Amino acid sequence: MKLFDTIAKLGHEQLVLCSDEGAGYRGIIAIHDTTLGPALGGTRFWNYGSDEEAITDALRLARGMTYKNAVAGLNLGGGKSVIIGDNRTSNREMIFRAHGRFVESLGGRYVTAEDVGTSTADMDFVHMETDYVAGLANKSGDPSPVTAHGVFRAIEASAKHKWGSPSLSGKTITVQGLGNVGTYLCKELHAAGAKLIVTDIRAERVQHAVTEFGATAVSGDEIYSAKADIFAPCALGAIINDETIPKLKVEIVCGGANNQLLEPQKHGEALEKRGIAYAPDFVANAGGVINVYGELAGWTRERSFRKADEIFDTILGVYQIAKEEGVFTYDAADKLAERRIAAVHGLVRTWPQWPNKS
Repeated sequence: MKLFDTIAKLGHEQLVLCSDEGAGYRGIIAIHDTTLGPALGGTRFWNYGSDEEAITDALRLARGMTYKNAVAGLNLGGGKSVIIGDNRTSNREMIFRAHGRFVESLGGRYVTAEDVGTSTADMDFVHMETDYVAGLANKSGDPSPVTAHGVFRAIEASAKHKWGSPSLSGKTITVQGLGNVGTYLCKELHAAGAKLIVTDIRAERVQHAVTEFGATAVSGDEIYSAKADIFAPCALGAIINDETIPKLKVEIVCGGANNQLLEPQKHGEALEKRGIAYAPDFVANAGGVINVYGELAGWTRERSFRKADEIFDTILGVYQIAKEEGVFTYDAADKLAERRIAAVHGLVRTWPQWPNKS
């Protein structure tokens, strides 16, 4: 891998390789863009197949965070960090304290939080070494309700785009994945009068949805071929692909899962050809990062929910750009983010740098 060529091509500002062998720590911190503010992005703990694979993942995820934060209207840039290793280990304190020291060394250019393979308890260890960490257990708390509310508003916006009204009463919605976000989403959809079809790998979660929300349960891959109005993927990524798209019997895809399109160009076009509206996932699920930003900014929980409400107008804006410029919605979302970054980058400073000690 030609690191400088790779970084230049993707537009990254900084890549930090970190090591503390005594702590059993090997980490990578990628900062993509800090035009809007300090780079925010979680720490992923994963047993990568190679160092190159870990670097590629960190760079890709950091760039994604720039766009997610920008399109959500937050004063944050994009970054990400990964720790290489077995995330099932019980010896976590020294690993995450070492990570915290490297985060601290960046002086606030990067703020971390929990992600795949990490928890609020891990972030407490990071917090022992730096204040540049969010998502702590005693602060903003579980981001799932805010994330789910943002997805709910994105679904309402998609309904307005497709059918002229945001009302979900009487609409049938398939929900794949009943973790925290999926369950909170089902609660809001049920309250809005929607009929639910659900699936999850854990039977007790499915039973809860059946009991509490009157959902109809289906097993595994049956969720793709279930006849409905809207499909809300809230589990794994890459589930919109060559195999699943022909099975879909819906008019909208909008959910909380990350990276839903296996190949964005190919599968975004395939959905378009079938007349299925796609709400870009990093716009729809931005409630999570809004919740973290609220912690950094000292917002109340209610203010975070109000900010997540804005996802409704953002999604409508994405559909409008896609229509006006003849592009797919995921391209339109990128354009929306890029416009905001460019606008802030173009601001003229109206005050001198003082005192000038040079």
